[in-house]
Amino acid sequence: MARGALAAAGIEAVLFDNNIAGLIGSGLSGVRLMVLDEDVAAATALLAAAGVAAQK
Repeated sequence: MARGALAAAGIEAVLFDNNIAGLIGSGLSGVRLMVLDEDVAAATALLAAAGVAAQK
């Protein structure tokens, strides 16, 4: 969901740890979504508006 919203806004994002969540349960581990430094502000604002928590 978050990666798709970023892509629709023209922000490239890379998923990390997406396979581990399935192995140990998504309640125990999150998935890291990384964007370029110059896209952090726009990505954070977009995800906040979508109700998705973002961490730096």
